[in-house]
Amino acid sequence: MDLQKIEGLLGMAQRAGKIVSGELAARKAIASGQAAAAIVAGDASERTKETLRQEAGAKQIPVYDLFTKEMLGRCLGKEYRAVAALLDKGFAKTLAEKVRG
Repeated sequence: MDLQKIEGLLGMAQRAGKIVSGELAARKAIASGQAAAAIVAGDASERTKETLRQEAGAKQIPVYDLFTKEMLGRCLGKEYRAVAALLDKGFAKTLAEKVRG
């Protein structure tokens, strides 16, 4: 898994307006069916991780455990973020490919 390429992909998705970040925004995107994939930071709280996995799992949306909150936020041009959701199927597909290696 090339984390540098994943960082670039997330930054591109942010610039294209195809990603939302923050727990509430990501959960809303998942609940409404807009999310194509979700990302949760490895250092997010266990409650946050479990809630996100349950909600995304119910909608058959993949969840990736990537980065720290600080690193995820930096990819998105924010201070820190525990959760993000990709809104574009193309970006989600590319993310899945990059995670697999």
